[in-house]
Parts: sequence; structure tokens; C-alpha cells
Amino acid sequence: MFLSSLVQATPSKIVFLIIDGLGGLPHPKSGRTELETAHTPNLDSLAAQGSLGLTQPVGPGITPGSAPGHLALFGYDPVELDIGRGVMEALGVDFPMLKGDVAARGNFCTVDDQGLISDRRAGRIATEKNIELCQLLSPISLKGGEVYIKPLKEHRFVAVFRGHGLMGEVSDSDPQKAGLPPLPVTSLSTQSEATARLANAFIAQARAKLAAHSPANMVLLRGFSQLPIIPSLKERFQLHGVAIASYPMYRGLAKLMGLETIACGSDMAEAFDSLASAFSNHNFFFLHIKEADLAGEDGDFDLKVKTIEEVDRHLPRLTALKPEVIVVTGDHSTPAVLKGHSWHPVPLLMSSAWCRPQGEVKFGEAACARGELGLLPATQVMPLAMAHALKLGKYGA
Repeated sequence: MFLSSLVQATPSKIVFLIIDGLGGLPHPKSGRTELETAHTPNLDSLAAQGSLGLTQPVGPGITPGSAPGHLALFGYDPVELDIGRGVMEALGVDFPMLKGDVAARGNFCTVDDQGLISDRRAGRIATEKNIELCQLLSPISLKGGEVYIKPLKEHRFVAVFRGHGLMGEVSDSDPQKAGLPPLPVTSLSTQSEATARLANAFIAQARAKLAAHSPANMVLLRGFSQLPIIPSLKERFQLHGVAIASYPMYRGLAKLMGLETIACGSDMAEAFDSLASAFSNHNFFFLHIKEADLAGEDGDFDLKVKTIEEVDRHLPRLTALKPEVIVVTGDHSTPAVLKGHSWHPVPLLMSSAWCRPQGEVKFGEAACARGELGLLPATQVMPLAMAHALKLGKYGA
């Protein structure tokens, strides 16, 4: 793309602080969103000297998953580059995927006596229980192929199918809502029939093995995908970057973009410690905070507020590093009142020496709607950050 021709290598540093599921909707009693409710003096101070706006991850009315939401923020077209979640989860736990492997993201879930899903996340079982269940499933043998099971966090796991002539164009078994039965995996092309057979055979055996392990008595699979080839952020923008994330999927996505990765626990202080430790060796940083999204999906408005407030308390540790550009935003909105991802635009804060100060402002959806950046596609966030870091030359004579 022409933008690459404008890139200038400079020592300036860019930090993307991505609060997963940041955007929200007003609480019925207060009329304020989670972000507007939270006490965020440090974010408010940063916003007063920065520029505000709202982003659309994919397009008007489109509810994005985490993968397209993040891809857009990093300057990739999320429609043109459709990367399934499975491959990112597999890379995130360092599974050695081979060409032709098909990976799927798995959930342990709960089904009732009628086979209907009562909880897509099996009560968010402990990661230790997940590991035990993955060990139970690992011996599963499939005719015509193999399956490798690796635990992720809580109820999540990854399944990697290996065999001759596998393709990733198959449907999910996860209907994405409770009250419905798990769906059969179906081939979406004639080349994917073998993958569908393997996946359904695995699911059938998993159901039998998990029958006595309620609440995790069934599995759901989604995001079937194979290794893509995409240009790295270094190739596109001369960025030597690092990703700091507690969840494997985001580290897997970072690896696809050529970033180094640092795994951290759910302790937010550890994530900011890792940022400080890596700061001198890179010029681009992706710091991912997952907990706001989890609270939104669980419908826990107060917990999402507390998560945002915890980010705010740690923010001075980031600003003390004095990166030339700080971007604070989310990959999508996850309003607690909806208990899931939504299509609503996401708050965006851009901070640099070259911003036009907003003046005193409360960082939130209403202020961002009035901000000078306006409503913009999320794919434009990276060019804006590059410009504020003085990493883009002039276009044209």
C-alpha cells in the first residue's frame, strides 16, 4: 500500500494500550457508560492534552470479534484479511503448526439433559480444571487424522487437526448463544469435507468422555483456520514491536504480525512491569488488557468500571516512560447491558506532543463523540499514530 512508501524510520516510540471491550452503553439508572462512570483522573488528564474520537472496527452496524477488531487497529483490513481464531490461539501457546493443519478455538461448555447449551463457558472453570480435562481428551484417536488438544485459560482450549488434504472452510459448532444444541460441523467447500468429518468425530468422543464432568460436559468449536501469510508490521511500518498479553490469542495474533511476545498473568501490575522492562529495546508496544471485556460479557457493569479504574491507576507508570505517542482504545465495544460484543463505535484517545489539546474533559463516549478525530475507521488509527510519531513523510509534491 502507498502508506508504506511514506514510512520513515525514527527512534520515536508508540504504545497501544488496548482495553478489550472498552466501549459501553449507559446504565439504565445512571445514564452513564462504564467508562463515563469510572473514576479516571489519569486518563482524563491525558485526554485533556490529547485528541479524542470514536472508531468503527469493521463498519456501521457490524459487531466484530476480537481478531478483526485488533487487525483493524494495527492497520490491516479486517474484511480482506479474515483470520480465524483457532490459528491465533494455537500460535499463542507456541503450538508448532504445520502447513495444512487446521486449528479451532474450543470452549468447554455445559449442556442439559436435553442436550441444550445452558452455559457456553462452563461457569468459567478454573484453568487447572481445564488442564485436567484436556489431558482426558488428548488420547482421542481419529480415523484419517490426528487431533492435538492444548489448554488455554479458564474454559478455553485449542484443537489442532492434522491429516491429508485438510482445509479450514468449515462451520462452527458453537451457536454463540445458550438454549440451543451444539451444531454439527459442516464443510463449506468440497475440499473441507475431511476436516468436518474429523471435527465431528472428535466432538462425539469428547461428549462421551466429558459426560460425568459437569459443568464442563461438552465442547464447542469455532474459528477453524490455517496459517495465513501476512506482511509484518516491520515490513509495512518499520516497527520493531512487542506484545504484552495474558491471553494466548492476542499473543498469537501478534506473532502473525511479526511482533515479539511477552506472556503475563492476570495481574495488571505484571503487564505494566513487562512494558517497562521491554521499553528500551523496541519502538512499538501493544499492551492488552482483557478483563474489561470479560466483565462486559458477564453483564457485570460494576466490575467493568473497576477494571477501567485499575488501568487508570497504573497509567502513570506508562506515561513516566515518555513514549512519543500513546493510543488508548479498545478492539470493540462490550456493553455490560448487552452481555456481549456490540456494533457501537469505540472510544479513542491519541496522545502526543502534536495534538490539539481538548481542554478539561471526562474521557468517555460522549466526549469522544465530540472530539476532533470524529468517527473514523479503526484502520486509520495506525496511520494517525505513525504521523504523531513523525514516522510518515509527505505525500506528493
